Amino acid sequence: MSLFSLIAALLLEQLHPLATRKTLHSWLGGYVQFFQDHFNAGEIKHGKIAWLLAVLLPLTGSPVLYWLLLRAHPVFAWAFCVLVLYLTLGFRQFSHYFTDIHRALRNGDLEKARILLSGWRGTPCHELGAGEVARVAIEEALLASHRHVFGVMFWFVITMLLGLGPAGAVLYRLALFLRARWSNRNDAGFGEFGAFAQQACRWMEWLPVRLTAATFAIVGDFEDTVYCWRTQAQSWPDPEAGIVLASGAGALGVRLGQLIPQGGLPLDRPEMGVGEEADADFMQSAVGLVWRALAFWMILLFLLGLATLVGN
Repeated sequence: MSLFSLIAALLLEQLHPLATRKTLHSWLGGYVQFFQDHFNAGEIKHGKIAWLLAVLLPLTGSPVLYWLLLRAHPVFAWAFCVLVLYLTLGFRQFSHYFTDIHRALRNGDLEKARILLSGWRGTPCHELGAGEVARVAIEEALLASHRHVFGVMFWFVITMLLGLGPAGAVLYRLALFLRARWSNRNDAGFGEFGAFAQQACRWMEWLPVRLTAATFAIVGDFEDTVYCWRTQAQSWPDPEAGIVLASGAGALGVRLGQLIPQGGLPLDRPEMGVGEEADADFMQSAVGLVWRALAFWMILLFLLGLATLVGN
């Protein structure tokens, strides 16, 4: 059921991208804000309680609904899995930005590429040159491919194998959302409330990011991927993101990170990868890398399902 649910959800999103994602995020933001307003006393223990309560309802409700639908008819349970994946995968959430930026660079329209990248990242990118736009866009695409595709797929499959339905996809997406809303906050009075959200997300990411990196190694340049993963990943401010960026850069044979202008000042970032400077051609290569990685995961799921059938 896992493989067919994933295929159906990916096809559905390609044919009919979710138009109400902003509405969904707005509702989710209100849900998360409720726990922040009622539990934030500026301490880690309060953040832990709020996080656990915030994930409790979807984490228990999703399996219960899945079991009820499965008892009614397996087709209903399958449709529920497809719906959950359709809401949580978000492949087109980043691919259209990447495609439009790539097209703009190909057409020599640097200003349009800057505007598109600014809208994607949520930070001004009007100071970046063409190579820097391509470099940052590749970085965003690699991270988004993990957070919106491979990470969701991993936790979805895990909970499906455990008989808990699509609860893993819900938990992973909510954990990322809680980290984005509660961690790295400098608000007066916010204190250490978001520390547990950050730590919980790191726990959940530990294995998925390494599987994503290993997949990049298999479908890309294996030796360079392993080298960059081992020697460069820890230098990135976010170690989990560093693993994805270093392995992706190594698999592509491109250099990411490095110095970029931001706010009129140079922003010095660790160098990721080996090889050539990023350009529009490497953006196309990044698309190929992600699709090969996705195909590899699908083949593994097919073989896993086949082995399960033979074992029964």
